[in-house]
Amino acid sequence: MHPRIHASERPDAIALIFPASGERISYGELELRANRGAHVFRALGLQTGDTAAFACDNRAAFFELYWSCQRAGITLVPVSTRLKAEEIAYIVTDSGSKALLISEALHEQAAQLAAQRSAMPALEHLIAIGMIDDLPDWQALCADQPATPIADETAGDRMVYSSGTTGRPKGIRFAGNGGGPIQSAPITGLFSQLYGITGDTVYLSPAPLYHSAPLGFTAAVLSLGGTCVIMDRFAPEAFLELIEAHQITATQVVPTMFVRLLKLPEAKRKQHDLSSLRQVIHAAAPCPVPVKRAMIEWLGPIVYEYYSGSEGAGFTTISSAEWLERPGSIGRTVMGEAHICDDAGNELAAGETGIIYFGAGRPFSYHNSPEKTASARNPQHPDWATLGDVGHIDEAGYLFLSDRKDFMIISGGVNIYPQEVESLLITHPKVADVAVFGVPNADFGEEVKAVVQPAPGITGDLPLAEELIVWTRERMADVKCPRSIDFEENLPRADTGKLYKQELKARYWP
Repeated sequence: MHPRIHASERPDAIALIFPASGERISYGELELRANRGAHVFRALGLQTGDTAAFACDNRAAFFELYWSCQRAGITLVPVSTRLKAEEIAYIVTDSGSKALLISEALHEQAAQLAAQRSAMPALEHLIAIGMIDDLPDWQALCADQPATPIADETAGDRMVYSSGTTGRPKGIRFAGNGGGPIQSAPITGLFSQLYGITGDTVYLSPAPLYHSAPLGFTAAVLSLGGTCVIMDRFAPEAFLELIEAHQITATQVVPTMFVRLLKLPEAKRKQHDLSSLRQVIHAAAPCPVPVKRAMIEWLGPIVYEYYSGSEGAGFTTISSAEWLERPGSIGRTVMGEAHICDDAGNELAAGETGIIYFGAGRPFSYHNSPEKTASARNPQHPDWATLGDVGHIDEAGYLFLSDRKDFMIISGGVNIYPQEVESLLITHPKVADVAVFGVPNADFGEEVKAVVQPAPGITGDLPLAEELIVWTRERMADVKCPRSIDFEENLPRADTGKLYKQELKARYWP
């Protein structure tokens, strides 16, 4: 379970396809590029245990860098291409990266970073992926290197930074495995066992690779010898066209992609042959019950959901058949042990709502942040860790997610979970996206506020706000319903579907 094995046994088999550019890379070519990249890192002076960051869009160089680091003993730090120069500099400095490789699509950030290199004391090399002014180019550096493995190969690791929805992002660090590089990507075996990912899989990746799940899934498929089709960005019609054109068998998406697919005209959805699909896997954010039900009705019982995090503390999964019996559940644990606890860390009974903790998961820590690491541990059971979510477990062991603990609204002593309100509002035909959170109220402490992104062609105005408020009050308890609604042209979301709710909420709090 490693690309080198497939390069040896099936060098001409296609590992990667990039529809936007038409590039197709075989396993044999991927092996040569990864070896050359490892030689570049050694020539730059990076040794086993060093760290390298890269801000790269969805292109072939992303995988060259990943597998080069993986066999050179280097901890790689994928950086979001949406970040500003100051944000990139923070991650480079915090991670102690000796090299930063940055895509030509971020040429403005690259120029700013080049001007402030003295503020990143550990950084020794700033390298372009493509052509950026007078920066050295990654491809040119690789061209002069041998295509054979480096002499001191060691398995590297990666450190993913959190999305920073409630402050500065933190690096999630694991203890390295060490040993030789012929090791499969993390949780490859789990994906294979749960979802039937094999060497015959043709996998469509529609999300940015710098996020944990898209990178994890594509690395796992490459470890198993399948083919990855990489979109440069998600577009609903293009997504369906690629499934048909490449006979895609598996894909991993986020709920906002489901919403956009379902809002296509039915005629457009039905004109594509999707019969090759065997696994449609979703995660990263809660999926409204009506949205998921509609996807299962459309695609059949091939929709799978999992709940986990970059921390790897635990992993739950649920099939379509199980979900139809327990709508809203995110499944049972297949890695780690789930526990529901109160604020003091005491375990609660089945059916009671509290903080979700996982025990017996993969140990992790937040880089340079012992306080955040400690806050993720259960006060009574230090080996249990939380991702900060609230939920409950039913008598059969199925987990149900309520919301992030940080976003719970307390109005007049009543706990209100914004996710429930968002899951209702997103089903309204005039709503494209929605965020719900608490805002100050002199009498009750907080009241419910909604910020809505109207559907295309719909004007966000007072009549629409009144219509939506009345509509929600017809369908749920009035204490949960928005007292007011504002409108935004676009809500701030990560490409994983994660909503930067704190950014919106901060506007309403003194």
